[in-house]
Amino acid sequence: MALEVTNLEREFRFKKDGTEVKLPDPNPEFTTNEVLQFYSGQYPELTTATLEGPKTDGTKAVYSVKTTIGTKG
Repeated sequence: MALEVTNLEREFRFKKDGTEVKLPDPNPEFTTNEVLQFYSGQYPELTTATLEGPKTDGTKAVYSVKTTIGTKG
């Protein structure tokens, strides 16, 4: 039995106004923080966000983005 090695595609998810936003990986060479910086022009709340994960979802490595804007405490 031969093993097959596959790379998981990264995906970044967060909630914005009650809707889940799925962001594809813009460049597999980017670190996860560089991905957040890449999308921060479009989603300013990502500048202070933290990441959880990844968790495997089929063929994707899914990172949950936790935003801190609009939270108390």
